[in-house]
Amino acid sequence: MSGWASRCPARGRPELARTGAGEAARRRRTLRFEGWIAGLGTTSGTRIVLGHWQRSPFGPFSDVMLEHPDGERLLLAPTRETAEFIDGTYVFDTVRVVPVRVGVADGAWTVTAGPLRLRFVTGRRGPLGLLLRAVPAALARRPAWSALIDGPARLLLPGVRTRGSAGAGRREWYGARDLRAVRALTASFDGTGLGALAPVDPPVRFGFGSVPRRPSLTRVITTVRLGAG
Repeated sequence: MSGWASRCPARGRPELARTGAGEAARRRRTLRFEGWIAGLGTTSGTRIVLGHWQRSPFGPFSDVMLEHPDGERLLLAPTRETAEFIDGTYVFDTVRVVPVRVGVADGAWTVTAGPLRLRFVTGRRGPLGLLLRAVPAALARRPAWSALIDGPARLLLPGVRTRGSAGAGRREWYGARDLRAVRALTASFDGTGLGALAPVDPPVRFGFGSVPRRPSLTRVITTVRLGAG
């Protein structure tokens, strides 16, 4: 299925819609996604953000966000449910529901998502990646930790934010646990090559922050707190 578009937040899922009192209600309205985010630029000007989620409220899944040189923001998501949720959190001009498949072998990632064909290769960790590997998962899940490191993240990685406001009154926090540079890329969209690897420039405009300017793969725990309603 492809071509479906939505401007509405996710709805109709009991685990997202139920309300209650106190701490129990707050926990039900806090969602966590654990996996990897790749931020990639190309010499054609198309920028690509891959989310590869090994744990999420929707089960394991992957999605792709693209911003073309003309500014069009496109979401490729594997199910209507994931598309509705992501579209309700970020901003897109077009949303398409298509199969999204990701394979990983020896540092090489292969992605097929509707019209997109993508392959990229990661390099070694730098000093920041080694530091992030020391962050325990329990700490990375805490919004207070993400709030604490937001300032340093902005200085070290311009454009990157670790907390902010999202769509539908939602709040988001990112806790990074690893970082690797991406050293090579091949990609095509609708059969047309997108060129070689390039910086993510200009920054992508899906939400309150961008990915690092230098193409990279980040292991992350994302916390989304739903708005009232």
